[in-house]
This record gives sequence, structure tokens and C-alpha cells, in this order.
Amino acid sequence: MLNQTAHASRPMRIAVAGATGRVGNTLIDRLGMDSVDVVALTRQSATAQFAPDVTVATVDFDRPATLADALVGIDKVFVAHGTSARQVANEIALIDAAVAAGVRHIVKLSVMGPATQLNPFAWHMQIEAHLARQPVASTALRPTTFADVLKRAGAPVAAGNWAGAAGDGAVNFVDTRDIAEAARIALLEDVPDRSQRAYHLSGPRNWTMQQVAEELSRLLGRRVVYNDRSPTEHRGALLASGQPPLVVDLLLGLDRLFRESALAETTATFEKLTGKPPRSLSEWLRENITLFQ
Repeated sequence: MLNQTAHASRPMRIAVAGATGRVGNTLIDRLGMDSVDVVALTRQSATAQFAPDVTVATVDFDRPATLADALVGIDKVFVAHGTSARQVANEIALIDAAVAAGVRHIVKLSVMGPATQLNPFAWHMQIEAHLARQPVASTALRPTTFADVLKRAGAPVAAGNWAGAAGDGAVNFVDTRDIAEAARIALLEDVPDRSQRAYHLSGPRNWTMQQVAEELSRLLGRRVVYNDRSPTEHRGALLASGQPPLVVDLLLGLDRLFRESALAETTATFEKLTGKPPRSLSEWLRENITLFQ
């Protein structure tokens, strides 16, 4: 059951971390249709990009008092953070500040996938384990790979030199708008104290990179080829292109899980939550086709 009130005297107050990110920003828009108060937590001043009724709180993870101040009176928190070396420390700091402020329910954007030492998956496992130990209701959203990861392929596809180390493995791509819609429902759910839930979110089917190339070929009207490299070859190419070593490690780790079809699972969770099917990768590609031209 969805609930939009915290007490009889006031609407629920929801803080959204990662408010300028792909999921967080869309989530704030979706919550704007509900009778809740929304606080956008951001590490930079970004008032202009939100609706006038959204409160913006600028937080600095090097200044814990800014987290405490931003969470005063908050009932629920959406925890998201861009992939970075500080992700674990910053998300744990936000979780701890939320618990200290008396937040009743934390919804964390995590990832689907196996137990692994590969980042960012291992980072999310560490954060989820910390959250599970806290005296607060929690929901972990575990999506498969964001369709947006294919934006990195835009320029290589356009130039005719798209390559990677995914082999013929399959991966399920999920639209970030669907993740935001699932996050809205998770935040509005009336959950018991200290309950722990997890929602595994996916698109409608999985794809190999060769199948993605075939779909791009159909949409572009010209042949697109995915050139498979060995991990060693791909590492060298990424480093030669100027990518930082951390980014190279993240991309190679993702390709490894693609190659092993570790992110190929298709679930019915989104449709059960929302009553509608998830958006397809074909739809996402059509909407973003100019990136590949």
C-alpha cells in the first residue's frame, strides 16, 4: 500500500540523494505528482533545475553537520551516488546520518549481480551490508545494467570502430526511468519498522552486443559491427584513449560480467510494482539514436 503522509498533521517528507543524477532527477519529477514534500540533496548548488516546490539542500560529505542539517524532519531517504572511489564512504555516511536523524525508511539504489570483488558491484555489497545492520526499514533496488551505459558506444559506433571485451555474453539493460518509477513506489510503500526488502529490476529481455549492433544497424540503415577484443587488448585500447585507470578497471569489470552473462536475468518485478511492462532497449536506442549517427 502506498502512503503519502507521515503524520496526520503533515505530508511525508522525502530526501533524494544523487538528485542531479539520471535516476534521482527523474525520481524527483515523479514524486512531484504526489502529495509529499521533496528535499533534493546535492553536492552542488542546483536549485534552477528543480520545480519551485522542491527544497534543495547542499551537502558536503567532508562536513558531517551539513548531512545532519539536511535530514532534520525527513521521513524517508533515497540513497544514490555516482560511481567513484568515495562511493562507499559517502553512502555509509549518509545512511548513518539518516539513522541518527530518525529517518524511518531508506531506499538504496544498488545493483543486481553475483557476489564479486569487481567494482562497483563490491562497493554496493559493502554498502548494503552496512545498511542491513542499521535499526531502520530498508529497501534495496537492484537493477541490471543501465541502458545509459551504451552512451559510451555512441562515438565509436558513429566512427565505425565500436569494440569491447563482452564476447557473446548476454546482458539485460534497464531504463533509468523505470528505476526511478520503482524507486517512487518503494519510497511511498507503507513498510513495517525495520523491514528489509529488495527489488530486482530489469528490462524485458537480454541482449548480446552483436544483437545490439544488429538493432543499431536496423535503426541507422547501415551496418554496425561490435568488434570483440580480449580483456588485455581492450585495457590497452582504453588506456591509450586517455581513460583513467579507475574507469578502465570499472569498464573491464563490467565487460567481464557481460561476457559471463552474469547480468542477463530478466525479472517481472517492475511490472508487478507498476502494472506496466518495462521499457525496451529498442525504445531507448530509438530515442537516443542521434548519439550513434
